[in-house]
Amino acid sequence: MNTFEQKRSLLLEMIAFSTVDGHLHKREYEFLEIVAKELSFDSTVFKDFFHQELPLIPIKTEFQRIQQFYRLALLMYCDGILHKKEAVAIQQIAIEMGLNPIATKRILKLMNEAPNAIIDAEVLLNIFQE
Repeated sequence: MNTFEQKRSLLLEMIAFSTVDGHLHKREYEFLEIVAKELSFDSTVFKDFFHQELPLIPIKTEFQRIQQFYRLALLMYCDGILHKKEAVAIQQIAIEMGLNPIATKRILKLMNEAPNAIIDAEVLLNIFQE
């Protein structure tokens, strides 16, 4: 993920997903803020993203699509409330990304069973490689 446009696209997708249940919870906002900082966006630019609707740039590599799926899943679980709309939306996003639906369901199940929704990176990748 090298370009400003690619980074912006990833963050905009996460912002759109965070409000799919109709609310932006404080923990979701804080998580998004951390991701924005990791992507080198300052707080002014980050806040402005909430007022933008730009076309998403497709993620080219499977590894990057898996990373983005996992980020979205972490965002989904970070507020401690799993909404039906979020569960449906993340499955649809995964399909649109071209990810294996069986693998994504397994990942979400493992995350739901984990105490903090975090699973080991090696487990994550192994499930997609099966």
